Amino acid sequence: MPDQEVAAVGSRTPESAQRFAERYEIPRAHGSYGALAADSDVDVVYVATPHSAHHPAALRCLKAGRAVLCEKAFTLDAAEAAELVAVARQQGVFLMEAMWTRFNPAIIRLRELIAEGAIGAVRTVTAEFGIFFPYDPEHRLFATDLGGGALLDLGIYPVSFAWMLLGQPRHVHAVAGLAPTGVDANTGLLFGYDGGQVALLHCTLESQTPATATILGTKGRIEVHPHFFRPTAFTVTPHDGEPWTHTVELDGNGYTYQAAEVARCLRAGDLESPLMPLDETVAIMRTLDRVRTQLR
Repeated sequence: MPDQEVAAVGSRTPESAQRFAERYEIPRAHGSYGALAADSDVDVVYVATPHSAHHPAALRCLKAGRAVLCEKAFTLDAAEAAELVAVARQQGVFLMEAMWTRFNPAIIRLRELIAEGAIGAVRTVTAEFGIFFPYDPEHRLFATDLGGGALLDLGIYPVSFAWMLLGQPRHVHAVAGLAPTGVDANTGLLFGYDGGQVALLHCTLESQTPATATILGTKGRIEVHPHFFRPTAFTVTPHDGEPWTHTVELDGNGYTYQAAEVARCLRAGDLESPLMPLDETVAIMRTLDRVRTQLR
């Protein structure tokens, strides 16, 4: 982006950091996350490690006074998420979950239309995301100690999508088929809400799915075209009118929008984004904790 530049990279070893820096022409390579956190020329650190390393890497950066954009799933559980948020607030440092869907221009417009009553009151949300991964006990997705499983890697998308539209569920019901290592491989979720709304969600490591989402309202429906977590189009079908489609042209793959939001917040002196509030990130992790207690 024109007003941002990649100044440094950190990795677990100097060799891997140097390889990455050379590949992407990054000026400085740090052989540890601690060294990256100590780099005073770095304004914000993007934490994109495996799930199990999100908390320690982000915590180190926050304590060093570095703003942090941390990949989803934010942490392994709600306790880790709450600690990061508490430290960020104590330190007066910016922190945000990198849920890129929230910043997608099609999703921004979709939320505006729903707020304007385009489909009436939202009653049901459905969303699914699956990618076929051949079983490999050595792969991070099947490793319990690395936060493997469909839920944290893929399920966070439909869960966050439903939360964005319906808020916190009162009832959480989950079932799953487990991989031999014990992580969830094929997971179905049913959320129930105080107002009688429901969300039907699915994630899987066992099949390639369309990755679609549908929002059903009292006056119509919205179908989000694949992939719903980074859409370029959605179709609105009113009960009393003709369907119409809203399309957008993404800048690159779509990650730039969350980077732009981080830059906007830092320039404004904001410590969190209204599009992905920290309390919501923690509450979503708490719901994922509830789900996982039912998958054992």
